[in-house]
Amino acid sequence: MFELSANRQLSVKNDLLSGLTVALALVPEAVAFAFVAGVEPLVGLYAAFMVGLITSVIGGRPGMISGATGALAVVMVSLVAAHGVEYLFATVVLMGILQIAAGIFKLGKFIRMVPHPVMLGFVNGLAIVIFLAQLGQFGQQGAEQGWLSGTALEGSIIDIAWMEGSALYNMLGLVVLTMAIIHFLPKLTKAIPSSLAAIIVVSLIVIFGGIDTRVVGDVASIAGGFPSFSIPSVPFTWETLTIIFPYALVLATIGLIESLLTLSLIDEITQTHGKGNQECVGQGVANTVTGFFGGMGGCAMIGQSMINVNSGGRGRLSGISAALFLLCFILFASSLIEQIPVAALVGVMFIVVIGTFEWSSFRIIRKVPRADAFVLILVSSVTVVTDLAVAVVVGVIVSALVFAWQHAKHVSVIKSETNEGSSLYEVDGPLFFGSTSNFLEQFDVASDKEDVIVDFARSRVADHSGLEAIDTLAERYLNAGKTLHIRHLSPECRLLLEKAGNLVEVNVIEDPNYHVASDKLD
Repeated sequence: MFELSANRQLSVKNDLLSGLTVALALVPEAVAFAFVAGVEPLVGLYAAFMVGLITSVIGGRPGMISGATGALAVVMVSLVAAHGVEYLFATVVLMGILQIAAGIFKLGKFIRMVPHPVMLGFVNGLAIVIFLAQLGQFGQQGAEQGWLSGTALEGSIIDIAWMEGSALYNMLGLVVLTMAIIHFLPKLTKAIPSSLAAIIVVSLIVIFGGIDTRVVGDVASIAGGFPSFSIPSVPFTWETLTIIFPYALVLATIGLIESLLTLSLIDEITQTHGKGNQECVGQGVANTVTGFFGGMGGCAMIGQSMINVNSGGRGRLSGISAALFLLCFILFASSLIEQIPVAALVGVMFIVVIGTFEWSSFRIIRKVPRADAFVLILVSSVTVVTDLAVAVVVGVIVSALVFAWQHAKHVSVIKSETNEGSSLYEVDGPLFFGSTSNFLEQFDVASDKEDVIVDFARSRVADHSGLEAIDTLAERYLNAGKTLHIRHLSPECRLLLEKAGNLVEVNVIEDPNYHVASDKLD
């Protein structure tokens, strides 16, 4: 659980260098997200340090980077505006407790219910959001317009007063140079992460070449001290709980969805397997601690995680070193970090966009079912106009409805007669809320024999709606004065049936053994 790296000196070197690269990219994002939330820059930087450090040590996905994110910041802004930053700290503490509870009760497994088209839409939408967010740095305004790489842009891009003349050309040139170094350097050597090399080279060119362009110091000062422990200064009353609990619940949900989806993406890239429930606990502990140390909380950051993985960072040491490097920047090297050109960091994020977007989507979109293509496009669109959590929830709901509609047509009933002269119905296909109407329509109570057998050997009763359909069928035959025998139901189904009563016949050969989703068993 507490391994620091994959193995050997090469892994340690890769983790340290990739951690340094990630730390450099974390600085402007943490500052920008603090602005979005309406708090001081150090509140975002402290969150990036503490959340990143704790999740790297005890989280369930080595190599994944966590910190302050835009998806959470846009939820926080109304709370801070209405009640102040101390209420935010209290909310972050409660958010962490809720996430710990989610991990203890093993709710992380539900991320497996996210369909593949939703995952594709998630990463495509996120890549578009990251790209559009970087355009804010081509404006004449400050950094408050940029780096919103985890949230909707809220119209800020439309209102940008774009750079002109030499300022624009300098910015574009440095961005292109950064991207070129990142792309071509690995073909020459992999001794140093190409993103780190690009940041260093472009920074030196700007500093010694006297090029006039925006630097990190133009965003905000990142100088500060160690975060100090403090209990949030809020009244410990029921009224306070009613204020912070709704925010905490939304933040906890968004944080876990974004973290677990990022975990799944890193799993796929690295061909390894993270631990979802452990990650829930790690995120929860990190946010609880962060709330007591003046941080704005956070979750997994897909952009920084991609930078880390692509730079060779696969072990826990990469995330730990990124957090510690960030703390060193705050304490000792703020004057140096503030000289890094914004263009270099924008170039790094553009490369992340190219690597994040699933370009294969264009190739397969005409080959997959129309419903899957629709879900992919829907999730991408909702991600851009709202946020990741809403997009994923919408995608899962639409996918579930499509699945239910398609399988509602798959239940069939074959009618025949037994040698004893009884009417025999053999049910084939799942019986659930979507298929009950079609199921009931296939029985002809009036023309059936006096003795009727319904065999569920090739069917499965999936939920309480299916049980109610069987009860309805039994009542119809009872009212017609006919004898009904129901076979091959699980003991649980027989226990729950009401109208069938003693007409439920225990099959002497084999009864299925499965559980039905029903509140009557609680």
